[in-house]
Amino acid sequence: MAIDLKAMSRKDLMKLKEDVAKALKDAEVRERQEALRAAERAAAEYGFSLNELSGGTGKLGASKGPKAAPKYRNPDNPEQTWSGRGRKPQWIHDAMAKGIDVSDLEI
Repeated sequence: MAIDLKAMSRKDLMKLKEDVAKALKDAEVRERQEALRAAERAAAEYGFSLNELSGGTGKLGASKGPKAAPKYRNPDNPEQTWSGRGRKPQWIHDAMAKGIDVSDLEI
């Protein structure tokens, strides 16, 4: 199926581009559905459903795991905690600005 792109007008090329994009999306949806059915069949062979294997999230491998335990606590508001992961909360920055050592905030 050879298409002579050089002989096509810009309008025809744009239409072809739109058709190809739509066909690619349709193919992806179709292949995802086929992959899901294949995964369901494979899980069923072992007596499980995909939902059971994926932890009930509906998406295979979608769970991130447990949250990290808090490591620091705000002395002014004990409900505010921080695990030490990610960005420091503002109350940590405020405490450090007051000259408080972060280790003094450990739980």
